[in-house]
Amino acid sequence: MWMEFIVSSKRTPRQNNFSVIAAYIGVVLIWSTTPLAITWSGQAAGFLFGVSSRMVVGMVLAVAFTLLLGARLVWHRRAIQAYAYAGMGLYCSMTAVYWAAQYIPSGWIALLFGLTPIFSAIMAALWLEGEPITRNRMIGMLIGLLGLLWIVKSSLAWHESAIYGVLGVVLSGLLYSLSAVWVKRAGADIPATTMNAGSLMVAAPLFFLTWCFTQPGWATTWLLMQHATWHSLMSIAYLAVFGSVFGFSLYYFILQRLDATRTALISFMTPITAMILGVYFNDEVITQDILIGGVFVLVGLAWFEFGHRVMKHH
Repeated sequence: MWMEFIVSSKRTPRQNNFSVIAAYIGVVLIWSTTPLAITWSGQAAGFLFGVSSRMVVGMVLAVAFTLLLGARLVWHRRAIQAYAYAGMGLYCSMTAVYWAAQYIPSGWIALLFGLTPIFSAIMAALWLEGEPITRNRMIGMLIGLLGLLWIVKSSLAWHESAIYGVLGVVLSGLLYSLSAVWVKRAGADIPATTMNAGSLMVAAPLFFLTWCFTQPGWATTWLLMQHATWHSLMSIAYLAVFGSVFGFSLYYFILQRLDATRTALISFMTPITAMILGVYFNDEVITQDILIGGVFVLVGLAWFEFGHRVMKHH
């Protein structure tokens, strides 16, 4: 019943506002736990198996969920464009972030992914109408990018391969933002569950084929699965159900109702909770330099969103 708002079109403005708020909170909660689940799922039989199995299972569940709710898959030109943009973005960005999770703590993933509003703002200014980059937004961008540079510097001192993880997450954020802006640009105006199912129908076969061409062998994979920890296997199931089905459905729901940069600000809320979860459940170490860089990132994002309001009172 809680997902009824996704496909219902006969709602009052107040009910619609509540639906958007509820969806926003749901995405924040899911995305707060996703980095740690990504790290754990990659420990089962490699990062490609983790992401591929998640997406294939997620596709089956998403299509079934869409049909169960009475929605239908649509195949007009704009819908196909939106599926392609979202699916390719999903394939490229998730491959990059799962690969990066091998090299850095899960808390770093959420922190670096918080830069997506900056990437989204630049791309939205190029390809969407009504998305200007103001002076205050530019200041916020510069502060956030300063935080990124600080984290890059710190990663070089923390571990020799950590820079790969940092750059991988940044690349994932860029690809994710590009996909979100182009989905918005397509203007398909289709239900969020349909959008999610369609994007997974594009992405899941690509993940499966990638894994088939790179996996070490069926016997080796099966042996690794037998020795995998329970939380690694449960993480794959969790990400397939909540990350791929509910998480993306809710995300596309709010993406259709809010501008791309405001939607990306969800990433502003998740780094703190994700880092706490990583420290508490995975014994991750957050250095002083990473905290300093993180503060710059979060302050930059806060100024990016609210700087114009602060300046009005001065």
